[in-house]
Amino acid sequence: MFHHTTLNNGLEIIAECNDAAYSLAVSFFVKTGSRDETDNVAGVSHFLEHMMFKGTPTRSAADVNRELDELGAYANAYTSEETTCYYAMLLPELQDRIIDLLGDILRPSLRPQDFDTEKQVILEEIRMYDDQPPFGADEMCREIFFGDHPLRRSVLGTCESVENLTAGQMREYFEQRYSPGNIVLAAAGNVNFDALVRQTEKACGDWKMCEMPRELKRPRVVSGFKKIYKESAAQQYVMQMFNGVGGDETSRERYAAFLLTHVIGDEVGSRFYWDLLDTGKADSCSFGMTEYTDAGVYIMSLSCAPELVQENMEHVQAIYDAINTNGITEEELTRNKTKILSRMALANEQPSNRLFAFANEWLQECKYYTPREELNFVQNVTISDVRDVLSKYPINNPYTISIGPKE
Repeated sequence: MFHHTTLNNGLEIIAECNDAAYSLAVSFFVKTGSRDETDNVAGVSHFLEHMMFKGTPTRSAADVNRELDELGAYANAYTSEETTCYYAMLLPELQDRIIDLLGDILRPSLRPQDFDTEKQVILEEIRMYDDQPPFGADEMCREIFFGDHPLRRSVLGTCESVENLTAGQMREYFEQRYSPGNIVLAAAGNVNFDALVRQTEKACGDWKMCEMPRELKRPRVVSGFKKIYKESAAQQYVMQMFNGVGGDETSRERYAAFLLTHVIGDEVGSRFYWDLLDTGKADSCSFGMTEYTDAGVYIMSLSCAPELVQENMEHVQAIYDAINTNGITEEELTRNKTKILSRMALANEQPSNRLFAFANEWLQECKYYTPREELNFVQNVTISDVRDVLSKYPINNPYTISIGPKE
């Protein structure tokens, strides 16, 4: 059963309650990420996520970690282009304690000494990411593909932007973006909703409101090619980004595109799998999609022996051409529907998976869909739907980046 309410200060509470569940999953979704930053504070959202666990006026960092351990909670956080999320999975009888703890850490002390220490951790994370295959290909591809759109920014930021960031800039950003009207608390599993509302009111009811809307506009994406020579790489890495279906499209289009990506590049049984992976020509090759509030992107990722990259990319292009010209077959449609429906049904058994499924739909559309409705979206996709998506968003004109030892 779905419940929804909004506190007087604007904080939304949504929950999918299942009395038969043995666990509880809760999360504060803050509608802020790298797209909401400016170039001179790039990376502040991710940096701020780290600072949330460094203590509050009533808890030290050690207290936060100790209490999470005492609760037996699996807890973590992440930052994306549009959302910063703080979540925990634990026993239902500990609902009041986890709301008190998560609510408290979302009002951190932001002490200067913690800021200076954690800055070095973030800088090391950026350098480490740049040293690991595929050597920052996603960030480099994104930066050019999205042109002047805010989605071009890296979640981590750059060494320069993080190095120059001040504690005062972080606090200002926090006060603007962590307004209760910009936060959704979601819960799934064995939830006591009435108690959840009372507990959230107690923990978060005195948070001050601050209006900070997000500018929305469809990006004017860029196509092209860039090659980066990386002598130390053992393989060649290729990434492509294409204009695709986003969160501003209809559910029919979004699920048709989702099914299309499985036909092209799912890890098992896709066209990429049979042409490139099963034959041993590539170490990995995938095709997926990412939805944003006002944009969408298809992403292809390939890694293989440097001497095979040209041949493999010819195979990839042939698959694109066949898809654009002929679409997909009825057999592919049926087989991938079954695959997706099975995966979704299994995932829906866990409250933690349901939490992210319905909460992300809510963040995109402000609508709730039951598990059955989501399954029906997949079941109802037709060949015609896929053809319409391909007509609107053909798999062509990507921005391509290649990194590796191939001259």
